[in-house]
Amino acid sequence: MRLLGAAQEGGSTVSECFLTANRIDPKDEQSWFEEWKKTADVSAERADRAIARGNLLTAQSNWLRATNYYNAAMFPFDCADKRRQTVLARMRACARSYLKDRKPAGAAIEIPWLDGYPLQGYFLPAPKASSPSPVVICIGEPGHRKEEYLYKVARYAADRGLALLAVDLLGSGSGAQFAQLAGRPDLETAIGHVMDYLVARNDVDRTRIAILGNSSGSFVARGIALDDRFAAAVCDGGIWDLHEREFFAMRGKTAEANLLSTGLEVGRVSRRIKCPVLITIGEHGWLEADHVSGLFGQIKSDQRDATLKIFRGPDTAASQDHIDNPTLANEFIFDWIADRLRIDDAPRTSLLRRWEAVLADC
Repeated sequence: MRLLGAAQEGGSTVSECFLTANRIDPKDEQSWFEEWKKTADVSAERADRAIARGNLLTAQSNWLRATNYYNAAMFPFDCADKRRQTVLARMRACARSYLKDRKPAGAAIEIPWLDGYPLQGYFLPAPKASSPSPVVICIGEPGHRKEEYLYKVARYAADRGLALLAVDLLGSGSGAQFAQLAGRPDLETAIGHVMDYLVARNDVDRTRIAILGNSSGSFVARGIALDDRFAAAVCDGGIWDLHEREFFAMRGKTAEANLLSTGLEVGRVSRRIKCPVLITIGEHGWLEADHVSGLFGQIKSDQRDATLKIFRGPDTAASQDHIDNPTLANEFIFDWIADRLRIDDAPRTSLLRRWEAVLADC
C-alpha cells in the first residue's frame, strides 16, 4: 500500500509495483530484495541515460522512483547486512543526483548532534527566493529515511514558497551505529540541534520555521516542547504522552514513575508546546479515532491553537500515516502550514523589511 500510494507523489509507478510484486517468490526470502533492487536499478539507469541526453525532468523522475525502490529493497534487513548497505549507497547516490540537478539545487548537509554522530539531511531552497525563506523541517521516527521526503512532500513545500530540510536520525553511515542509540531516552534533543542549524543560515527566515513529523510518533512533540523557536508543528502534539499516562494509570502506577524522563519537568508534554499544532490521524490507524478525540480534549485545554484532523474511511487517507492516500493528507497539512507561517504575507513582509531598512538608514 505504501509503494502504491507513492505513485501519486512520483515515488513509483503502479505498473512497476505490480510487475515487481508479480516476480517475488514468497518462498524465497531473497526474492523481495532482488526484485525491488532490479526495478530500482532499471530506474537509475533510465535516469542516467536521460541526463546524458539532457532530459533533466525525466532523469529527476526516475531518480526519485529509484530512491523509493531501493528503500523498499532493504526493508527486510538489519543495518549490518551487506545487501542493505549496498542499496543504501545506491539510494543516497540517486538522491544526491536529484538534488544536484534540481532548480534551485539542493545539498546534502550534516548537523552536529551527539559526539561522533552527526545527523545527515537534505536542504532544498525555496524556488525563486529573493529573501530569507520560511522553512519546513521533515523528520520521521527512527527507521524513517530522509530520502522519502524528496518525493513525498518536496513539491508541496516548493509550490507554497517553502524551503525544505529533510533529516533523519540514522546518521551518515549504514545505520548500524544508530541501532545502539535507538533506545536512548533523549532522542528529542536532535530537534534543537536541527533548529540551531537552520537559524544560523542567512537564507532562512528564523521566525517562520515549521516542523512536520509522523503523527504516530512522540519524539518530535517532546522536542518542540523543549524549544520555543518553532512557528508551527505537525506531529502527535502529546497524544502518545497522554496515552502512556492513561495506560499506566489504569494499572495503578504513576506515569511519573514509568515514563522515560528526558529533562522535561513532570507534566504533560502538551503543556510545554508553545506553537500552533496540527495532529492528523487516519480512522483506521493504530489508535482508535474516538480515543484520540478524547485525548485531544486535554491537549486543547493546554494549547489554544491546536487542530485535530481525522481522515475517515470514506474519504481515504484513513490508514496509519495516511499511506493509502498521502496526497489528500499532504494537501491539508501544507495548507495548514502555509496559513500558520503566513505564506501569503511573504511579499508584503519582504517589502516591509525593505522600507524598514530605508528608514533605518535615514
